[in-house]
Amino acid sequence: MTIDLDTLSRDELKKLISDAEKALKSLDVRRRAEAKRAAEEAARQFGFSLDEVIATKGGKGIAKYANPEDASQTWTGKGRKPKWVIEALDAGKTVEELEI
Repeated sequence: MTIDLDTLSRDELKKLISDAEKALKSLDVRRRAEAKRAAEEAARQFGFSLDEVIATKGGKGIAKYANPEDASQTWTGKGRKPKWVIEALDAGKTVEELEI
């Protein structure tokens, strides 16, 4: 496809730009949907849903430590220590004892 841009008016050039931007957005939407379908199929081949593969507690990463008194409370080891970690350390436990 060859377009002689020199022969187009200002309005025609603006319309061409607008049409091209719309086409790019449409292409991105289609390709994103195709990528998601491919990722879902790959996860399914391993016996998981895509949500299971990408899900992490709080989206912060993989938990390395868990509260021995409440396993639903976890910590990645990054960032501020949760209150339960501080309390366990104050009670004489080591960080290694809190590892999952």
